[in-house]
Amino acid sequence: MHLNQVTVGSTDYPASVAFYTTLGLKQIVDAPPRYARFETPGGETFSIHRVDAIGSPATVIYFEIDALDTRVRELKAAGLAFESGPRDESWGWREARFRDPSGNMICLYRAGDNRRFPPWRIDLTDEEMENSQ
Repeated sequence: MHLNQVTVGSTDYPASVAFYTTLGLKQIVDAPPRYARFETPGGETFSIHRVDAIGSPATVIYFEIDALDTRVRELKAAGLAFESGPRDESWGWREARFRDPSGNMICLYRAGDNRRFPPWRIDLTDEEMENSQ
């Protein structure tokens, strides 16, 4: 299991994009006003998604797992209750979701190259393309 992405809520898409790019993250997905994904120089990803108000449940923690379906079966057998999945999503990831004891959303997923290099990725340079292979 690898921690690869955290998603936080945003009530102001342009301000959030400006904030995280100023912080030094490179924007790789632009789907205003609901979603943007960024990456660090090391390849970890971070994203924002639209929420209606400050204080709305917003954080999602993503753990990538190679053998997702097997691990979900094991966790269910251990007593964890999943809200969804595993299922294939339209954005190319296979996901299963559940909550921790405090109500935070946890997403176990398998994305492969689609995590950093989805078909809709913006401004992929030749150098980045070479480094991804």
